[in-house]
Amino acid sequence: MHAIGDSVSRRALLSSALAAGAFSERAHAAQGRSPNIVFILADDLGAFDLSCYGRPDYRTPHIDSLARNGVKFRLGYANSSTCAPTRTALISGRYQNRFPIGSGEGGGYPSDTIGYSGDWPSLPKTLRRAGYRTALIGKWGLGELPAFSPNKSGYDEFFGLMGGGFDYFTHDTQILTAERRPDLYENETPISLQGYATDLFTDRACAFIDQNAHRSFLLSLHYTAPHWPWQTRTDPGEPRRTDYHAEGGSPAIYAQMMQALDEGVGRVLRTLRRNGLTRDTIVIFTSDNGGERFSMMWPLRGEKGDLWEGGTRVPLLACWPGRIPRGAESDQVVMSMDFLPTLAALAGTSLDEASDGADISAQLFGSAPVERTVFWKAPRDQLSALAYPWKYLRVGPHEHLYNIQEDPTEHANLKRRETSRFAHLKAQAEAWSAQMLPALPGLPDIIPALEALDLPANTER
Repeated sequence: MHAIGDSVSRRALLSSALAAGAFSERAHAAQGRSPNIVFILADDLGAFDLSCYGRPDYRTPHIDSLARNGVKFRLGYANSSTCAPTRTALISGRYQNRFPIGSGEGGGYPSDTIGYSGDWPSLPKTLRRAGYRTALIGKWGLGELPAFSPNKSGYDEFFGLMGGGFDYFTHDTQILTAERRPDLYENETPISLQGYATDLFTDRACAFIDQNAHRSFLLSLHYTAPHWPWQTRTDPGEPRRTDYHAEGGSPAIYAQMMQALDEGVGRVLRTLRRNGLTRDTIVIFTSDNGGERFSMMWPLRGEKGDLWEGGTRVPLLACWPGRIPRGAESDQVVMSMDFLPTLAALAGTSLDEASDGADISAQLFGSAPVERTVFWKAPRDQLSALAYPWKYLRVGPHEHLYNIQEDPTEHANLKRRETSRFAHLKAQAEAWSAQMLPALPGLPDIIPALEALDLPANTER
């Protein structure tokens, strides 16, 4: 793997500062049982799609309770604006662009030859080494059998889909004009079950908590909601031409999908309470990237697939009663790759190798934000650097400098007024990018044809 390069000194300074602030909490945790970890990852959830972030047309009371009883981050970011790259950063604690699986867009082109190797360090391996029982329930999306799987990467248990998205009822997938393919697994064995996927994932998550209430556990609960296809518990939608599902959906359907997700989180929280585990468990809720057509990103610009704020800014909540202050808010910049070093610190264990992420334990417990510079690189010649509030962005031949605190809409380009700041951030971004793998080619421009429903496809369920 490449060296971290230009971000080394800044990240080292950040990590040492945060580690000092969190030392007393880690020492306390080390004296007793390590905290259980429930990490809930939504799929394609926009920055303001929770009512605690301002969504006006539906309510998410159970997820909102994590904000009331914990900390809400205003500057939570996904490592990428698409699914598999962010999941690569989450499991590795590294910039996703160090890996082929993390250098694409959409699903990141996972296959039986491109994926996250079981030989590499990972979040579940790190916690399993510390005595945790580990489970992934929901979406994997980081490579296909026989070469790749959650079990090969450190999860003791897996229940869910290997790919990037599937039908909520038939649990199969179709990419463009290919034949439909079943994609529901128990560990590495294909299975067939009836039920709405969001509810099936919740059922299995609650069962895992019940079965492991006597020991420390990591539960990675990676819902597919509210990712397309646009299906509710009572409406499977019309047969889809492709899994882009351009012919379906509405704001009302999206609201019902979100309410099913919120109810699932509520059931998980009740299961923790019933087992007397609430004060022994840290619960984190976030998303893998920005939202799509029915999400609320305004006033942010862009959406999933973009390095504008709407593509990378995500909700981020953390709750640990008795440890994290109630009703706190933080302006710390946090990215997906930060969770591995942070959770390892809270579990009192070390990392297998250096992380690009930062231990943000101190910010969970109320410390002030620490400055840092972070980077993004995506297909279609997109590159970005953020040293909050200043953001450098390149999209194709066009370059921008924004103050996102003053202008979250990213419309006031200040590169000619702030020439030295622009040059410095651009140089940092380019130096970092040179150490990463090149971005894979973007997906073909098929969206207009899909939206016009002009592509033939297998429509059978």
